[in-house]
Amino acid sequence: MDDALIEQFSRDGYLKLEGAVPAEVAAECAGLLWKRIGLSPDEPAGWTEPVHWVDGMGGPAFEAAANAPVLVDAFDTLVGPGRWVRRSGMGSFPLRFPHPVEPDDAGWHIEASYPSPDGSQYLTNYRSRARALLLLFLFSEVSTADAPTRVRVGSHRDVPKVLRPYGEAGESIFTFAAEVDRASAHRPVALATGSPGDVFVCHPFLVHAAQPHHGRTPRFMAQPGMDRAVETDLGDEKLYPVDQLIRDFL
Repeated sequence: MDDALIEQFSRDGYLKLEGAVPAEVAAECAGLLWKRIGLSPDEPAGWTEPVHWVDGMGGPAFEAAANAPVLVDAFDTLVGPGRWVRRSGMGSFPLRFPHPVEPDDAGWHIEASYPSPDGSQYLTNYRSRARALLLLFLFSEVSTADAPTRVRVGSHRDVPKVLRPYGEAGESIFTFAAEVDRASAHRPVALATGSPGDVFVCHPFLVHAAQPHHGRTPRFMAQPGMDRAVETDLGDEKLYPVDQLIRDFL
């Protein structure tokens, strides 16, 4: 990580780190995911569902992917050494397959971060309590036809003002989804395309959306959050880039 990459992250709200995960590790992770869902890359007749969700995967391959040296350097630079939680695996895999059915999860949104006091829903607040980053790990080739995640470039700058009125307690993403959509609608759209082992390191307030799969090759991706080890006081004199950006655009 150098000053140019920090500036790019600050401007766009994300970085694409090509080959952050070694190719052989990415391939092993993909193989384990195929095994988990009980399907084969060589038998497309079995691909009858538009998406298979896998909640979590552990083991050496996924731990190595989650903590690749390039990523650790990025986490330390953007969030701060000792301020993020090392993962022993990863979860939230939306494995999308070619299918005529449109997804029902394609709205523009940001991710939730922490449970409500009664545990009935997940919330987000203006300082991104609990969540430091959103990560998109590619475990397959992802072309423009393969349902790449859409991101609104620079939208992380629009979100703090939307969330500020909800205060420290925060609110469900479903409550403010339309506000986030409207506030960031003027932003250009980029696609999270790439090769196995590429990782998109995203600001937690980057507005993004799924889309239908019109290609031929299943898209294997993980979208875990990066948890905070230390909560941030936005009034601190020194802030790391993720939190400095939040304070700058409140």
